[in-house]
Amino acid sequence: MRKKLLSIVLTATMAASMLIGCGLQSVDQGGAQNPGQEPAGQATDAAVAATDAATDATSATDATVEFAAANDPKVTFVMAEVNPLDTIVGMTDTKFKEEVERLSGGSIEIDLQAGGVLGSENDILDGMLADNGICDISRISAFSLTNYGGTKSLLLSLPYTFVSREHFWNFAQSDLAKEFLEEPQQNGAGVRGIFYGEEGFRHFFTSKDVSGIEDLKGLKIRVSNDPVMNGLVEGLGASPTVVAFGELYSALQTGVVDAAEQPIANYKSNAFPEVANTMILDGHTLGAIEVIITDSAWEKMTPAQQDAMMEAGKLAGEYCKEISAQKEAEVLQQLKDEGCNIVEVTDIKPWQDAVAPVIDAQVNTDELKDLYQQLLDLQ
Repeated sequence: MRKKLLSIVLTATMAASMLIGCGLQSVDQGGAQNPGQEPAGQATDAAVAATDAATDATSATDATVEFAAANDPKVTFVMAEVNPLDTIVGMTDTKFKEEVERLSGGSIEIDLQAGGVLGSENDILDGMLADNGICDISRISAFSLTNYGGTKSLLLSLPYTFVSREHFWNFAQSDLAKEFLEEPQQNGAGVRGIFYGEEGFRHFFTSKDVSGIEDLKGLKIRVSNDPVMNGLVEGLGASPTVVAFGELYSALQTGVVDAAEQPIANYKSNAFPEVANTMILDGHTLGAIEVIITDSAWEKMTPAQQDAMMEAGKLAGEYCKEISAQKEAEVLQQLKDEGCNIVEVTDIKPWQDAVAPVIDAQVNTDELKDLYQQLLDLQ
């Protein structure tokens, strides 16, 4: 490839030299032909332009040479998503699929299975860590890895860590994020992170009348059984109740749980307002997401295909950043128009105070304290 590029440059330079030595008839702006030999200055300009064009072509090719995987052996990967494709995460998944297939020249195909058809997020993650071959890639909640030794991932789920979307994206596009993405691979978990995104701040929603933090006391709130969420719910005086996501609608409908928490877009797309029509906008956690791939799937790709996938992740992350706030605002207005009871939180300090012990309990080593402070400093 490099030899071919060098040949292009040399050819362009030789062509420019021939223009200088032999002369060239040019066409003026009005289209009239200008007979005779070009002045030396114009010929030199032509040579420079030809060389610059060749250099630009070389630079452009250099920018994409590592993604030139069109002739590599074709591979197909199954990707799982528990939410519908019209959600922020579903749209981000679709963008990732499109960019992977484009940048790999079609040598990688992503079979995107959405709507939870492959099971719950935990079931999918369990299968990937066991390398059962059912799913190769998955979009997960970033803190899902905390139950599998992901101490760095745990920091992303601590309540009220990210004060704004901008704060999160300062992290997601930093060198610190790369360090977090590499953690499961370094721990020998059998998966590796590709990129981060977000689906908006997570809020509590309930089938009960709620106007403030005090109304959550005694409620049975669905959790996915991780220490941070358990501690968060207990700190608010409620009772954490483990329910699989796929069973949450019926659990709310039948009173097995009184409340749960989700980002706004997912709350609507999963029809939860039908059974729990009150949402309180406490924004306790930013819904950080992560796309991971199994090591076995990664190793099936050539280096060029691996580079194409990582670049696709970068582009998908940027796309997620572009759409998340707008999509969330649109959905929130739709919920209000449809009669959903949206409760604003005007003073977040009581919420922060209630869950402060959760942070203290988890950030309990000098290493974690340093990492957590680095996260906070990115705001």
